[in-house]
Amino acid sequence: MTPNLIVILGPTASGKTKLAARLAYDTNSEIISADSRQVYRGMDIGTGKDLVDYIIGNREIPHHLIDIVDPEDDFNVFEYQSRFYKCFEEILSRNILPILVGGTGLYLSSVLEGYKMVKVPENPALRESLNKKSQEFLRQRLLEINPSVHNTTDLLERERTIRAIEIAEYSKKREKDQYCPSFRIQPLILGVRWDRKILRQRIAGRLRDRLQAGMIDEVMELHRSGISWDRLHFFGLEYRYVSLFLQNKITYQEMTQNLIIHINQFAKKQETWFRRMERHGVNIFWIDGDDYRAMKEFVVGILK
Repeated sequence: MTPNLIVILGPTASGKTKLAARLAYDTNSEIISADSRQVYRGMDIGTGKDLVDYIIGNREIPHHLIDIVDPEDDFNVFEYQSRFYKCFEEILSRNILPILVGGTGLYLSSVLEGYKMVKVPENPALRESLNKKSQEFLRQRLLEINPSVHNTTDLLERERTIRAIEIAEYSKKREKDQYCPSFRIQPLILGVRWDRKILRQRIAGRLRDRLQAGMIDEVMELHRSGISWDRLHFFGLEYRYVSLFLQNKITYQEMTQNLIIHINQFAKKQETWFRRMERHGVNIFWIDGDDYRAMKEFVVGILK
């Protein structure tokens, strides 16, 4: 079947955004982001938005699901999936082939593997009744509703168990109301991969560039604007360790060393997630490094 979506995925610092922008330029396409932090306004350097990558020649490549919420707002995979479907359908309605690019595995899987999701409100009456029960009772209740619980933390932490029961019971009643896109997604998925040693070098080089570009000032400005240290800690990686540095809890050297270690660990987790997607039947065609010519020839060959 002819693809109606091109996907370019890869670990952090793999150069996927530049490749996607070049492909969008050459195919008159538009880009949809799949990055869990780039949705936030004002978080530019630390998230690697690199909006300049979307400008090629005198043309700005249209890009979507970037800078759509404020840092104090909650945003989750349900919100992402819903917004993606609307964006995907709108672009297709204009006879344009969209390009999805990013490395947030959960966001990618939610649309490529068709997660069934509903927005679940709190149920005060249910919560009140469950608060009186033991953790063992709650655990058994959750397993009765959803025997295939994949997150074992939901069975160990009381608040998460109650929320998981709330979600499971609501979802069971509302399955018929789950959102389904009017277009079936038929993706052509390209993965960008590097030798581990080279990727480590790219991660280190990009971190130096971000620090020189003013990443520390960006985090300080976010805090001055009212974003708490706890909220910045929640965003992880760059925002977490720069915040610790700004609070004099770690030295500059400790900050950079921690970032190198944890960004590399994050890249490994991304690669593990992509392998999991393949085990679930998602076909990924891998491109070595930033070989744009090979990528373009492959895509053009498929689209002919």
